[in-house]
Amino acid sequence: MKKEFLQNIVIATDGSKNSQKAISHGIEIAKLSGAIVHALYVVNTSSTISENWTAGKETIYNIMKDDGQKAVSKVKKIGIDSGVEVREVILEGYPSSEIIYFAENNNIDLIVMGTLGATGLERFLMGSVAEKVVRSSRVPVLVVKSSGSCCQE
Repeated sequence: MKKEFLQNIVIATDGSKNSQKAISHGIEIAKLSGAIVHALYVVNTSSTISENWTAGKETIYNIMKDDGQKAVSKVKKIGIDSGVEVREVILEGYPSSEIIYFAENNNIDLIVMGTLGATGLERFLMGSVAEKVVRSSRVPVLVVKSSGSCCQE
């Protein structure tokens, strides 16, 4: 019996191996609740492509956008195989801001995303998209920690 407490779930993916466990959890939650999944990838144009940088800018942007399409298509295939409806969404901008904005303006009930579980200096230097989303989102967030030995292939 499906419960309809969740109708729309965002699975934020960066296409990395670290997001696999989060994708699996998000699809399973959607399957159990009957929710629609919005597979979301954000092309990070905020810092990756500087306004002053002209050589190769379009090529790099196209590579990042292609990576995003592959990432959301992978989520869609997993969803189809599980009987879950998946809508592909590719946005541009600062990842944490775009994830939050999309969730808060599209009736999303849950954001599911992965994290590397970085600590110490690495976390301080790089920051964490997941951490920023958790701190700022008004929509509930499920962060699935990934580690090398936990994920099933």
